[in-house]
Amino acid sequence: MGLFTKCLFELIGTFVLILLGDGVVACTTLKKSKGLGGGWAVITLGWGFAVMCGVFIAGPYSGAHLNPAVTLGLAAAGQFLWSEVLPYIAAQMIGGFLGATAVYLFYKDHFDATEEADAKLGVFCTMPAIDNKWRNFFCETLATWLLVFVILAFSTKENVVLGMGSLGAFPVTCLIMAIGMSLGGATGYAINPARDLAPRIAHAILPIAGKRDSGWAYSWVPVCGPLLGGVLAALCFTVIY
Repeated sequence: MGLFTKCLFELIGTFVLILLGDGVVACTTLKKSKGLGGGWAVITLGWGFAVMCGVFIAGPYSGAHLNPAVTLGLAAAGQFLWSEVLPYIAAQMIGGFLGATAVYLFYKDHFDATEEADAKLGVFCTMPAIDNKWRNFFCETLATWLLVFVILAFSTKENVVLGMGSLGAFPVTCLIMAIGMSLGGATGYAINPARDLAPRIAHAILPIAGKRDSGWAYSWVPVCGPLLGGVLAALCFTVIY
């Protein structure tokens, strides 16, 4: 499989991930949406299924990282080529930007009907429930550590024998839901720079009526935290397994 093909499927998989993931936030938070008020459970379920769809699309061709933290973690664990890390991340970021743009176009009338600028920003990216950046950084690091560590655990020989590895997207779907339901309350569980930074850039560029600033003072947290968490997970996995 050529690198271009793998990156193309990373782009498409991440596009679908963000289209459905940001889409469920738009559906449950923007005014006059039929899903308004769906709540946190719907959002976490929606994000889990969004990951599942992205994995089904990209898995056979690229491995379906769909997340720079996963790509970096797999490389640090010796399970991915370092020479392909930057092309994968570039593809994921482009897919994330395009997915967020598609959500804006889909829900344009509802963005216009929504007065709360924070709600509009929340469709695209995460912001903390309580602004304590170093605590928020710790939360994102730990949540992403858990994500990457468990993904690496899925790949072990014992789990493949038990059938976990062969199920592919299903255990990762459950993992995303579990992280969201248990660890999502503090920061909104970005756990993925392509899920947060790329849509944040889209928010900054798109002509969204009545929008606020794009939260750049916080934007380093859901990028640096997940990247650190991915590398720490790889180091822990290498030592333990």
